[in-house]
Amino acid sequence: MPVPTADLDAGRRAHDLDAVASGHVPDLLVIGGGITGCGVALDAASRGLDVVLVEAHDLAFGTSRWSSKLVHGGLRYLAHGDVAVAWESAVERSRLMTVIAPHLIRPLPHVMPLDADPQQRALVRAGLRAADLLRAAAGTPRHVLPRPRTVSASDAGRLLPALERGGLMGATVHWDGQLVDDARLTIAVARTAAFYGARIITRASASAVTGSGARITPGDSSGFDLPARHVIVAAGVWTPELDAHTSLTTSRGSHVLLRPEALGHPRAALTVPVAGERGRYVFALPTLDGPVIAGITDEPTQGPIADVPLAPDTDVAWILAQLSTALARPLGPADVLGAYAGLRPLVGEPGAPNTADISRRHLVEHRPEGHVVVTGGKLTTYRRMAQDAVDALGACGGPSRTSRLPLVGARPGAAASGALPARLVQRYGSEAVRVAAYADVDPGLLEPVASGTPVLGVEVVHAMRCEGALDVDDVLERRTRLALIPADADRARGRVTEIAEASRW
Repeated sequence: MPVPTADLDAGRRAHDLDAVASGHVPDLLVIGGGITGCGVALDAASRGLDVVLVEAHDLAFGTSRWSSKLVHGGLRYLAHGDVAVAWESAVERSRLMTVIAPHLIRPLPHVMPLDADPQQRALVRAGLRAADLLRAAAGTPRHVLPRPRTVSASDAGRLLPALERGGLMGATVHWDGQLVDDARLTIAVARTAAFYGARIITRASASAVTGSGARITPGDSSGFDLPARHVIVAAGVWTPELDAHTSLTTSRGSHVLLRPEALGHPRAALTVPVAGERGRYVFALPTLDGPVIAGITDEPTQGPIADVPLAPDTDVAWILAQLSTALARPLGPADVLGAYAGLRPLVGEPGAPNTADISRRHLVEHRPEGHVVVTGGKLTTYRRMAQDAVDALGACGGPSRTSRLPLVGARPGAAASGALPARLVQRYGSEAVRVAAYADVDPGLLEPVASGTPVLGVEVVHAMRCEGALDVDDVLERRTRLALIPADADRARGRVTEIAEASRW
């Protein structure tokens, strides 16, 4: 019997595709390779089910790579009175930061300036106290997420040098989780599912979905019918294209990537309330790679779903203007390195005038054709969404195990060597030793793939050999995220292509 492995590559995809095209009947067919679909595959495979996941493009191709990269406890949901979603978020955040993926998440302080309005100050402090009660009830230790506190204006300025000090009455500081990268979390979930035997097949679209299978069309061969004992559709904003009964509201969330010097190289995130809107904020989040992620819009969208949504200039201008209300110097186009947008699949009435007010709850439903659909939700709660979807199948494989199941790379203490590049430890956890070892043959692989970019050559090798990347775009767009800043991707493409070609088995 082959030794279980989490490694995904072109050879494993071809082998798994041949197996399902030749008549293999799995217990469960999962449609969708975003964070929810990969979570469903892991939940089911870890229960002992025979699982096949198909994804029309690449892992984390859609909304799962366009988030704010936060694992947050639901402060904004408390402000909207959605205590159930806030509690679920706090519980799942605790599991992710302590057991499931501590290597991919760091605690990040968030600074919210306080002005002279006593009512505003009282509301903010009450909300933070309530959020901290949820943190404690969810079991998150204080060494993981410290207690919120109030700091002076001068202390706030040391954390955020670009703050406008005039009229500043101090600030609150609260802590939340920040992902090293959302696509990396999705890929880690998929690889962990593969370790438990799930067949992860990208570049294969599904159609004619029923409760007993679907028509599968790989991009590199003719289509075939894939029978399955159960089917779960977890295709995000594309779910209505596969299931006529699903009605979603889509909302565009745009982000801007800022030069860190524009904010004085901040040591904390900046959170600014949006004037006139209850429980809505804009933020600027420093990252380990350097750029500051600023956002986020919440604009209803209609019409066909774009494969890659774009952040319009109006969204970028709105984000810059909102953040500038708290800064000594207004932000402008020269401060922008790039922008991106994602589409949220919201469970609400289509055409809702204010998508920011729609709950981020998820929904699991059986369809008359026999399949199960899971929609809505948010990245932080992907694991619970997946558990609920598999539970909806009935008595299949026993109870869920994923609340206490670490992802690939999460084994503590295995990458503590100071000889390893810090970047690899921060992104690969206990796999950092293995990733660094690719340079034993070519020491040049420990060098950046282009000047001014942090990505190392060994990461490209690992993407091709273990993380399911099939081409250079998979590496640039979803494994290293170099494509978030177009200039970086342009400089790196030649070297990445060279390494990727040499890395094929």
